[in-house]
Amino acid sequence: MSYEKAVEAARFIKSKYEKEIKVALVLGSGLGAFADEVENAVKIPYEDIPHFARSTVEGHAGQLILGEVEGVSVAVQQGRFHYYEGYDIQQVIFPIRSLGVLGVKSLILTNAAGSVDTDFKQGTLMLIRDHINLIGVNPLRGKNDEQFGERFPDMTEVYSLEYQDVAITAAKQMALEKAKVDEERTGKKQELHRILRRGVYCGLPGPSYETPAEIRMLRLLGVDAVGMSTVPEAITARQMSIKVLGISCITNMAAGITEEPIHHEEVMETGAKVAATLKELLRRIIPKLN
Repeated sequence: MSYEKAVEAARFIKSKYEKEIKVALVLGSGLGAFADEVENAVKIPYEDIPHFARSTVEGHAGQLILGEVEGVSVAVQQGRFHYYEGYDIQQVIFPIRSLGVLGVKSLILTNAAGSVDTDFKQGTLMLIRDHINLIGVNPLRGKNDEQFGERFPDMTEVYSLEYQDVAITAAKQMALEKAKVDEERTGKKQELHRILRRGVYCGLPGPSYETPAEIRMLRLLGVDAVGMSTVPEAITARQMSIKVLGISCITNMAAGITEEPIHHEEVMETGAKVAATLKELLRRIIPKLN
């Protein structure tokens, strides 16, 4: 997708919402409920935005929501495009290109992921500290347009350490408040609940889930969670000097971790169960991003 097309999409979005957008969010499978938190919402179906693709996966509403969260102007992708849907990688990352051209400098990427680390149970929220790209394609491949960014962007810190600290601080505060409420209710001192874990995410092409042998290999590589998204968006954002925060919702145990088969319905159900916690965490994080 050319820079001119990204400009066209950005201008269309700007025509629907004139405020400067500070933070963009991409909501993964089963995590779209956060869109309900947006105040003064302007909802734009993807098919109305020039050059946007269509979201075809269950759990992805397929619309861009513009408005405010905690007084901060946001753009929320309620659903994303995946490489496995048959889209060209440039179509997958085009929304990030458009939002970057619009002037967005902070991006929160969320996804549903399978746990490779046996300590990360269903419902865990994992803060992405780094990723491994095994999707088989890089979104920066091909002729580079310097208007998007440099040819060889540094990937030492894809996921902002500053933003990770913001997320951890918010999670600790949530845990303290929960422990206090539980202690007042029970009269007994409560242990702090771990709202957020930190780990390495691996992006894979999908759409089939991984085999047990592949999961054993990925564990040896230091992977904590696997999914079929996020990585292309994060790489694109970093080329455009957009700071990235990544959060995975562990919706299932990866193949071979348990004897249970994996179903997309399980992903959706777990996403719904952690919706309240994720909403509260994001509400606390968004005002702290700069």
